[in-house]
Amino acid sequence: MTRRPRVVVLDYGSGNVHSAVKALQAAGADVELTRSRVAVLEADGLVVPGVGAFSAVMAALRASGGDGLIDRRLAGGLPVLGICVGMQVMFEQGVEGGVETEGLGEWPGVVSELDAPILPHMGWNTVQPGKGSRLFAGIEDERFYFVHSYAVQSWLFDVQPPFPEPIATWAEHGVPFLASIENGPLSATQFHPEKSGEAGIQLLRNWAGTLPDASI
Repeated sequence: MTRRPRVVVLDYGSGNVHSAVKALQAAGADVELTRSRVAVLEADGLVVPGVGAFSAVMAALRASGGDGLIDRRLAGGLPVLGICVGMQVMFEQGVEGGVETEGLGEWPGVVSELDAPILPHMGWNTVQPGKGSRLFAGIEDERFYFVHSYAVQSWLFDVQPPFPEPIATWAEHGVPFLASIENGPLSATQFHPEKSGEAGIQLLRNWAGTLPDASI
């Protein structure tokens, strides 16, 4: 008998959590929506959703202790997946309306407003997956659903051997921006896989398949 991976969606006060729970269930995971320290640290995978302003998401993470839980998991090599602003806060800083907010600092980079004729970037868009991507295996040519005005537009991460280079996936709306990163235990998407139909569910299935003892 095979075991479904146990995934926690971090319940720290962000919106859009229930659609993420349903999509992960459709992808074959056993899912719990909670901020319980024990559940978060013992889960096979942790999903960090996020909608709204960078500063508001960071404030909510800190108020709930979610920032420490994310750091603790990553320090132990335990998988984490950030979605939308849940990806953005993994970087060093967010700048919105002239306000600078410190992020979690897991990756170097600044989240800033896209230089595009129409904002927000809302709707379906293609991506250019990085070589060797596991998230996009079998769905390299699919479209995914974005809702955002801010993103990381410059990426420089100097990794020394024996550590592998992160896999960066790009998209474009006015300018190129990071659509996804896969970096050891930490992965993230700027788009919403839970709103991206079967392609998004397959991406979540691909991620869940990388979790310890995953069998899906």
